[in-house]
Amino acid sequence: MRWLLESRPQPLDRAERPGHLTGSAFVVDAAAERTLMLFHTKLQIWVQPGGHADGNANLPAVALREAEEETGIEGLRIHPVALDLDIHRVDPPKEDAHDHYDVRFLVVAPADATIVANHESQDQRWVAEDELDALGVDAGLRRMATNGFALARSLFTSS
Repeated sequence: MRWLLESRPQPLDRAERPGHLTGSAFVVDAAAERTLMLFHTKLQIWVQPGGHADGNANLPAVALREAEEETGIEGLRIHPVALDLDIHRVDPPKEDAHDHYDVRFLVVAPADATIVANHESQDQRWVAEDELDALGVDAGLRRMATNGFALARSLFTSS
């Protein structure tokens, strides 16, 4: 990520290659027992909400915006310190393969959360930590989940 920031002219622009910054949200329910996974329409994989910075260097705001847009859940709250950093390759249809330099944040849904997903996902599912592997998630998402559930539980027990 340091290389991207130091060497590329537009690291916040989705057209920057070989990759660019993105912001993601690890959304947990109010009890920190489940996370919200989305089956991405273009990529055809289970992922967390997230997306392109589009020039916005405030990556917590990017992650929160993407979570709100992709889940439709009102009243989401974000923990502003990055939970995880991940660099992964994406290969969307009608685009060249490129890297996402993803900065990930914990986002907590209210107890009465109602999902109103947009076109970016074909399916949405609240899942427990031990159900993630059945969705075929990658090692980076698995690591984020381990850290995300631990952080959420520590925040909930300390407040």
